[in-house]
Amino acid sequence: MARTAKTHRLTALALKKYAEDGAAKAPLHDGGGLYLRKRDASLHWVLRLTDPATGAQQWHRLFPDDPMGVYPHKSLADARAEAKRLWATRSDGIDPRAERRRRIEAEREAIEEARLAAERRLTVRRLFDRWAAIDLAPRTGTDGRRLGRKDGGAYARAQFERRVFPKIGDMAVEDVKRGTLIDLLDTVKAEGKLRTANILLTDLKQMFRFALTRDLVMRNPLDTVSKRDVGGTHFERDRVLAEDELRMLDKALPASRLQPRFVSAVWIILATGVRVGELLGAAWAGTHRKPAELKPAADKSDVKLGYVDLARKTWHLAETKNQRDHTIHLSAFALTHFKKLYELREAEPGDSSKAVAWLFPNTALTGPVGSKSLGKQLSDRQREPSRRLRGRSRATSALVLPGGRWTAHDLRRTAATMMAGMGISGDVIDECLNHMIESRVRRTYIRDRRFSEQQKAFDALGRRLMALLAAPSSAPRRSRVPRKKAHSADEVVAVE
Repeated sequence: MARTAKTHRLTALALKKYAEDGAAKAPLHDGGGLYLRKRDASLHWVLRLTDPATGAQQWHRLFPDDPMGVYPHKSLADARAEAKRLWATRSDGIDPRAERRRRIEAEREAIEEARLAAERRLTVRRLFDRWAAIDLAPRTGTDGRRLGRKDGGAYARAQFERRVFPKIGDMAVEDVKRGTLIDLLDTVKAEGKLRTANILLTDLKQMFRFALTRDLVMRNPLDTVSKRDVGGTHFERDRVLAEDELRMLDKALPASRLQPRFVSAVWIILATGVRVGELLGAAWAGTHRKPAELKPAADKSDVKLGYVDLARKTWHLAETKNQRDHTIHLSAFALTHFKKLYELREAEPGDSSKAVAWLFPNTALTGPVGSKSLGKQLSDRQREPSRRLRGRSRATSALVLPGGRWTAHDLRRTAATMMAGMGISGDVIDECLNHMIESRVRRTYIRDRRFSEQQKAFDALGRRLMALLAAPSSAPRRSRVPRKKAHSADEVVAVE
């Protein structure tokens, strides 16, 4: 007769004595591989099984996922019942430990799926907050370059608060359909604000692309929508002021009631090709104000801090739009207008012995004017009288030119065009205007900024502007001889 292992050896009393005996260390065996073992001041039920494939002994802790799965919370009867279940599982060819791992993994996947499902139920407003905090916040990349948006997404948030959140802000992101978003964009388009519609489209596409990357949506609802479907393709301005228009501008500016500083600003942009934000952030070199004081004020006005040194005939910008420094040589023409600005300097508030550092200070003299100030002044003087804005200039047509509306940036383009017309090479013009070289290889290996050639180009441009504005009118002029003095009005004779 086959020998059968004895089981059910233990009793409740034996278990109680074992638990109370601090000296007892050896585990109690109930037979059939069921043991009660002491571990870390707790009594655990374990079952010893043999792996049928390898013959190795395996120890299975009973009730491993139950915080109360220890003796006496789990009695001897509980342990015997669980051991019987595990023996039956092993007899069916199933490894209890592998089965437990599969169950744990399935539960983990279910929890993760539930978490993702909950995230997909994020509202549009919450998605925007997450996108703004991660992608729009200003930060510095590993290469030292600026990432994110300078305003931290303030403009985008203002547009969403006005045009998106009131309609779908509380809608779950995964429920947003393309048609819903197109309706939003069509509303903006119907207002005639085509550029705003395109900007809003771009922001919405970026936000949903952010969500798609993080499995918050199954697809980007706007992935097949382009600007052509919303506000139309971007129109690239190519306005350049002709030489005759520059002469007309020279005559029109004094009567335009434009601030004297902004009159000089027009000619300085033409002479240097700087961007408006670089011009309006200019400060005088040698000022008593330190960069740590000036930089925050420049950032607040959304302009670039730079230093104009009249003695050295240079204008240095440590940081520009393309995140590299730029030094501009000041021609005699440019110096003439910078000296006019120098004569307009005002005293610091509360200290008349010191001059304000800024070339274009705000009304409170606490910082530079905003980046849009010049553009507004020029635009106000190029509109129909019936479209005059309240509280703005009455000289609505003072700066209208035959070629149509022009902007401060068109002056920068005009400067580049005049340089090209004088035979200056395109790469030198790019350096004068601080354009980033398109070829990445050339940017990496060619580090020469061509300063000497830039200086020649700026001087040539200055001479051309000076000659252009000093040139006589093309209309024929009659030479006159001074009249002889007569004894009476009747005897006045004009001598030709």
